[in-house]
Amino acid sequence: MPRTAPAKDPKQAGPKPPYSRKKQPAPGREAEMTPQADHGEESYKPGTRLADKVAIITGGDSGIGRAIAIAFAREGADIVLSYLKEEEEDACETAKWVEQAGRKVVLAPGDIQKSRYCKDLAETAVNKLGHLDIVVNNAAFQRTYDDPQDIPEDEWERTFRTNIFGTFFLSQAALPHLDKGSSIINTASIQAFDPSPNLLAYAPTKAAIANFTKALAKAVGSRGIRVNAVAPGPVWTPLIPSTMPEEKVEKFGSDTAFQRAAQPAELAPLYVFLASDEATYVTGEVYGATGGQTPV
Repeated sequence: MPRTAPAKDPKQAGPKPPYSRKKQPAPGREAEMTPQADHGEESYKPGTRLADKVAIITGGDSGIGRAIAIAFAREGADIVLSYLKEEEEDACETAKWVEQAGRKVVLAPGDIQKSRYCKDLAETAVNKLGHLDIVVNNAAFQRTYDDPQDIPEDEWERTFRTNIFGTFFLSQAALPHLDKGSSIINTASIQAFDPSPNLLAYAPTKAAIANFTKALAKAVGSRGIRVNAVAPGPVWTPLIPSTMPEEKVEKFGSDTAFQRAAQPAELAPLYVFLASDEATYVTGEVYGATGGQTPV
């Protein structure tokens, strides 16, 4: 039987380096990305796999978080969007796409380093959207340093408090509101398994997230709650031009099998799967999406 449509070549599924070397102030803005990132605004096709579920997504203003929000909304979920106040403009753009999918979105700016804010997030989901089914711990902080001696003490602490403390705080706060069939999904990284020396603070937090995912899955499995993680390789998000040296930004992702970085939209379907009833026997897993760099 002839093919109804040609298969997509993964090497040509997104723009390749060289990318713009233009430096952005942290945390970066989507509108200033060159090339523009694909979050699924036009490419993600709607379905019903998350019909009437409610999800909290941290770091939901941009990058992978925006792509997850768009995909979840088009699969039928309402969203509580967590982000830093300085990322309001990007968060409003994400909210626009959620609403265009016909779903509700609650904007909830704040800092996941603070346990009180994480408790407020869980309560906001229940009070404003009726219940809570999915938690996506995606927010992250990173900086690059060539010399370990240059890493400031407060920045080391901020990296851990954002990436792993925040993941724990929100998971802990959400658990009393999660019923059987609920899902917690964490964003780990290839850095957990193949750390870069210039990401000396960031990489260990991602290893901790991978370990935390497996431990928490065992701790709550008897309650019917699933816990998994996605470990991306290089992904084209504002974190890259706002935190990495210009020469690395220009060639970002060129060392993968497809000679390019992933687009955020290419990661979103993994989160949809892990949040859906199609993954009822999947827990404690770390799903790699690294462009062939290394097995996770």
